[in-house]
Parts: sequence; structure tokens; C-alpha cells
Amino acid sequence: MELLKKILKLDDDQRKNTIVLTSTLGIVVNLLIAVAKILIGVLASSIAIISEGVHNVTDAMTSFLSLIGVKLADKRPTEKHPFGYGRIEYLASLTIAVLILVAGVEMLLGSFKLILKPAELSVTYGALVFIAATAVVKYWLGVYTIRKGKDVDSGSLVAIGLEGRNDAFISAVTIASGLVFLVLHYSVDAYVGVFRSFIVIKTGVDVLLESVGQLLGRAGKKELADQLYREILETEGIINAADMILHNYGPNAWSGSVNVEVDHSKTVGEVYLFLHSLQLRIMHEHNVTMVFGVYATGIDHKDYVYLRELIVQFVQGQKHIKNFHALYLDSNTNRIYCDFVVDYDLEDWDALREEFIAYMAGFYPDKEVYLTIETEFV
Repeated sequence: MELLKKILKLDDDQRKNTIVLTSTLGIVVNLLIAVAKILIGVLASSIAIISEGVHNVTDAMTSFLSLIGVKLADKRPTEKHPFGYGRIEYLASLTIAVLILVAGVEMLLGSFKLILKPAELSVTYGALVFIAATAVVKYWLGVYTIRKGKDVDSGSLVAIGLEGRNDAFISAVTIASGLVFLVLHYSVDAYVGVFRSFIVIKTGVDVLLESVGQLLGRAGKKELADQLYREILETEGIINAADMILHNYGPNAWSGSVNVEVDHSKTVGEVYLFLHSLQLRIMHEHNVTMVFGVYATGIDHKDYVYLRELIVQFVQGQKHIKNFHALYLDSNTNRIYCDFVVDYDLEDWDALREEFIAYMAGFYPDKEVYLTIETEFV
């Protein structure tokens, strides 16, 4: 690893360095295994062994794509792309998925051809021992790559690792096929190729769906959101926080917004001081550019305390309401404002709104109730 670091002239970006080193290791190992397997497969006239070798070439190509992806994603933001190029890593994962699918389909077609027109098979115990040895190496490389991918939140590395680990398991089937031929003198090589191709295709589909999901946009990262909520609520001056939205522009680049409740007696200057400090800390520590929406709340006022207790009683009787916030009693306009956060199982939002307004009318017949119903974005 230290030699690779010197050759590749890596900088201080630990995430990028991890992806570059792991991808380079994958390229070297897979190319060495591929050359050896293809030679053995040709000598043994085994489509299963040859297909494994070809697939190792594909694995080397996917590692190369991961390497290129992280290099391109590291480009500085531009006027056209002010949030940077981090999503290129997702495009790299998408390309990797397509390559895996193509390899799987080619293996499937080759295996069917061999079923229709069998070729003479020549397998030795030595060749099977070699395949077993490469399977151990591929398993270790796959597990290592998955672990590194999870450590740095790299979907492309995780995809490559999963494929490598699957290769190790499927090699056991190839070995079993060879043993059947050596012991029973009956070739099931082509059928093993069909089985292997379906496993490869399934892996490709899984990686493809994951990559497309990232590009389409998913709910923000829950662990990150939970950590941000904790830090926001620990900030002096903030009473409550809700409605967080996180937009992902790459594994290490986020923008977001969140609504916070503050005491309505605070001045704009006071609110600015603690929100600006919090904003800078979140940006530096979590790479999130956060925008705050502010709700004024009279938390110490007796009317607010009574109103809150009434709403707590209502919420406790509703299984679909997760929490509420943005509660405000406006004495000037005679209005009550409140937001409910509901789960995705609630089908009739209008019925809930009508029930709540009727409930509040029993206590505040002369006031208008403005209820906002929403779901969590994270």
C-alpha cells in the first residue's frame, strides 16, 4: 500500500485516497487472475473457467471506472455546477452495473451455445486447485473492498466488492463442475455457466437499481440527519427543530434546510448570532450547507402552555401522527398555527385536518386554526 501511495502521488484527501488505492489494488489483482484463468480455461477447453477469466477482466474494468469516477468527482465547483461533481461517482456505479449486466448476458449466450454444441472438456486437478486459490484471493479482495467502500460511503467500491465476493462463491460451483467431470466423466460445464451468468446478471441489476436510486434522489441520510438534529437542539436559543431536507450532490457534499423554533421575544440580531455560528459549524464538520427557517414560539406564556397540552392530548390519540411543531398563537389575528408530521400510512389527510379543527373549536370557538400536515423528508 505504501508503494502504491508513492506511485500514485496521493494527497491528503483520505476518502479519495482510500478509493484510489482500493481500486488500483482491484485492477492489479483481477488482471493477474484473469490472465491465468483464461490460459487454463483454453488449455482445459472449459467455458466455465474461461468465463471466470473474462469476468475478472470485467472486474478490473469496473475498478478502473471507480478510479476514474473519484478523480472526476474531485473537480472543483464551476459556475454551471456550483455544488461540484460528486454525483459522477453515481454515474460510475451506473456504468459498472451496465458492464456487469453485459458480462452476465454474454456468459449466458456462450453457455447456451455450448449446451447446443458441446465441446470436449479437459480439466485437471491442478487447474481446480488453482481456481480454489484464486477464489480465496477474490473473497478476501471482495470483503476488503466492501469494508473500504462502506467506510468512505462509496457505492462503486461496495458494488465491486459484492461482485468479487460473489465470484468467490460461484467459483466453488465451477470446482464442483470440474470434479463431476473428473470423477463421473460427465460434463455439466455449460449448465454451470448458465447458473453463473444468472448470478452475475442479478448482481448487475441490484447495482443498477441502487445507482439509479441515488441519481433520482432518495431520502437524506438518516444517520447524518439524526446527528444534525441533536446538534441543532443542543444549541442555546433553539427550542425545537423539524422539516429537515437533505439534498445529496455526491457522497461527501450536501445542502439542506431545516425549520427551527425560537422564543418570539428574541431579537433578529440575537437569532442571527446563534444560527450563523451553528451554520458554520455544520458546514465545516459535516459538509452540509444548511439554511434555516425560523418559527416564533411563546414557550413561557401561559396561553401557549395550555394550548400545547391540548394538542399533546390530541396527538396521543392518533396513531399516524409522529410529532408536531411550529405551534403559535397569534393574538393579533386570532389564529392558531400548527404543523403535524405524519407517517406514510395515513391515507386521508383531509379527515385528520377536519377532526383536529373540530377538536380545537371545542376549546377556541372564536379562533381560526391553520394546520399544516406533512411527512418527513429524512
